Amino acid sequence: MGLPVSLRIDDAYVPEGAADAVFAWLREVDARFSPFKPRSEVSRLNRGELGTADVSPDLAHVLVLCEQYRRASGGAFDVRLPGRGLDPCAVVKGWSVQRAAELLRAAGVRRFCLNAGGDVVVAGGPWRVGIRHPEDAGRICAVLELTDAAVATSGHYERGAHILDARSGLPATGLLSLTVVAPTLTEADATATAAFALGAEGVAWAAGRPHCEVFAVDAARKVLRTAGLPTARTPMGDAA
Repeated sequence: MGLPVSLRIDDAYVPEGAADAVFAWLREVDARFSPFKPRSEVSRLNRGELGTADVSPDLAHVLVLCEQYRRASGGAFDVRLPGRGLDPCAVVKGWSVQRAAELLRAAGVRRFCLNAGGDVVVAGGPWRVGIRHPEDAGRICAVLELTDAAVATSGHYERGAHILDARSGLPATGLLSLTVVAPTLTEADATATAAFALGAEGVAWAAGRPHCEVFAVDAARKVLRTAGLPTARTPMGDAA
């Protein structure tokens, strides 16, 4: 998926093959769902070699999730942009890493931290997860204390202006970064991306989603957070 993925397991006993199964699954996802690999299922769908009725149950599920977030965001989030074809990566990443976490739980792993490019699923706890400062890679702007939860951050600082507001086709504006804490990374990652695409209005939108807590820094460098955010400390301080 073009991301570094790390796994820490803190159980005294680690079931044999549990970690290998996680990375095997993520390699499989990359091969099947990447729009940049010519033989992937997504690429074949884009070329018309597969119809929507012919896709695997996993891809069908991902496409349903994509449509749910498109509708919920009023079209700001869309994995089908004119001239670019289908690119479901914004949903696939969180969904696939959450599935990997479920593989660990099914194997009997009780305490772990699975980190995919800064988007994190934790089990057991508490774990402390830092939110990177949107303008200084060497600093953090908050530390979350999480138990059995997921956290995802969207912003332009890592990959440039790659998140578009599909309503205009232009890079999203109004926010420097937006972090969502949710029960699963499927929810946290898709909600964070859709909210960032919405711009400044995305903070309230994400905060209104079920079971989601939000930490955001807007373009004026104002910190916005929901009351239930499980914050251990906030180095930047709160402006709202």
